[in-house]
Amino acid sequence: MSISHAPPTSSEPDISPISAPELDLQPLVPTSSGRTRVPRWLRRTTGPVLLLALWQLLSSTGALQPDVLASPGRIAQVAGDMVADGSLPAAMGTSLQRVAAGLLLGLVVGTGLALLSGLFRIGEDLVDAPVQMLRTVPFVGLIPLFIIWFGIGEAPKVAIITLGVTFPLYLNVYAGIRGVDAQLIEAGESLGLSRWGLVRHVVLPGALPNAMTGLRYSLGIAWLALVFAEQVNADSGIGFLMVQARDFLRTDVIVVCLVVYAFLGLLADFIVRSLERLLLQWRPTFTGR
Repeated sequence: MSISHAPPTSSEPDISPISAPELDLQPLVPTSSGRTRVPRWLRRTTGPVLLLALWQLLSSTGALQPDVLASPGRIAQVAGDMVADGSLPAAMGTSLQRVAAGLLLGLVVGTGLALLSGLFRIGEDLVDAPVQMLRTVPFVGLIPLFIIWFGIGEAPKVAIITLGVTFPLYLNVYAGIRGVDAQLIEAGESLGLSRWGLVRHVVLPGALPNAMTGLRYSLGIAWLALVFAEQVNADSGIGFLMVQARDFLRTDVIVVCLVVYAFLGLLADFIVRSLERLLLQWRPTFTGR
């Protein structure tokens, strides 16, 4: 019995190189680059300019009576006259002095109480509860009491501003201190930092963002408190000009004083934001898209 073996077919698979498809590589262009970029300063000024244009249009057509609200042109003319006779610069200087004094005292008191309450448990037990009670009392309601205590001079005006500034600073600085990551404290202790070293190199830098936020809030409340303070038997300042204008039904002068308040507050906020960018360069933040 013979078994015939078929010769093995040594057919190897035909492996031919597969040519890769040619890719048309082109540089990626962001979709937003095709759109016209409007300068940011122009976008930020568009709203106020449109508001002024609408205001002027309503005044010109008679829809807005001068005894209700003067036109922007009239307000600009009155502001120029007040600058020329020196009444507005003198009032601004007096108001700035009052805000600076109240802000400085509020910074010292608010920050000092926050450090005492935030760094020490016994300080929190002694300080936090009274501060939380006092901050719920409207500082405007304390004006009669301040007049009885300090008279009708500059002291009650500065005291009102100081009281308004103290509590936002206290709350934000205290929250910033207590918001520092405990692991950073442990890391500092493992590196051999003393208690003062921890406060200086870990706690205070960690609380600085909240402190700057509190300062911005405090500046806004300082100008609000100044409006009330300068109507307490004042003989100078922007609030005094507003009281005089109210007695003579001068809406143009009142609006000029309000615009000055707004621009001074905006300037103060710009200074604090610039200081914030300088002191917080180590903290990258989202700036919007």
